[in-house]
Amino acid sequence: MEKVGIATLTLIITNTIFTYKGLKERNFLNTFSFRVNEILNKKDYKRLITSGFLHINWIHFSFNIVTLYLFSYNLENYLGPVLFSLLYFTSLIGGNIFALFIHKNHPDYSAVGASGAVSGLVFAAIGLFPKIEVGFIFLPIQIPGWLYGIIFVLYSIYGIKNQKDNIGHEAHLGGGIFGLLFAILLQPSILVTNYFPIALIVIPSSIFLYLIITKPSFLIVSNLFTKSKGYVTIDDKYNEDKVNKENELNKILDKINKKGYDSLSKKDKRKLDELSNKSNS
Repeated sequence: MEKVGIATLTLIITNTIFTYKGLKERNFLNTFSFRVNEILNKKDYKRLITSGFLHINWIHFSFNIVTLYLFSYNLENYLGPVLFSLLYFTSLIGGNIFALFIHKNHPDYSAVGASGAVSGLVFAAIGLFPKIEVGFIFLPIQIPGWLYGIIFVLYSIYGIKNQKDNIGHEAHLGGGIFGLLFAILLQPSILVTNYFPIALIVIPSSIFLYLIITKPSFLIVSNLFTKSKGYVTIDDKYNEDKVNKENELNKILDKINKKGYDSLSKKDKRKLDELSNKSNS
């Protein structure tokens, strides 16, 4: 078993404490989660960092922490604990800033999770270690790091445009890009020695960023329920989903009001928990 570095161990412990407290106390989760309105309008910028130490459940926590552990050994040994920590927080904040840009018109959008920071570690490792291979939990296969990187980027772009799941693709992609840029700034020579995988990651990401900055209408998503009307913007899709979730939540709350919380089925309770936590990264 590989030895865990001091920075990695500190991050794992902090994530564990914050996640435990957040899952136990709803007020704690609400106080430190990523919330667009609180950050933009109330200037509560600490949420750009604290939200990265909270998780929506222990499965969400486990996947992020396992990935952190798997990629931390080579990175922390190579960078040292200070630079490794700086990489982690740069990716975390960068991912959340990107999510903030995408959802600036969605004041009630919220998210939690270390995925942006962990994505930054993965992309930095791909940039710094050309021959690295990425494995999958529970699957006995590994693929080249550059292939994982390009699949990750394309899937994130698809996820941002379609908004069909509850995954913070924005923070993943933003964190990954910031992590790779950190590695390039730290060791510019990898642009020559490892140009192929870096180009496969940077080029589509740069094109996507350019399009959403210069042409916001690029963020349109196909709507299976209104195909006859053409396409809707990401804002329209967001608002539609918001209304549908509010209607579902109101039905459950009405049931609680009439018959009490104990009358809810396991499915209703899971749905209530899901609707109370709209998004995770």
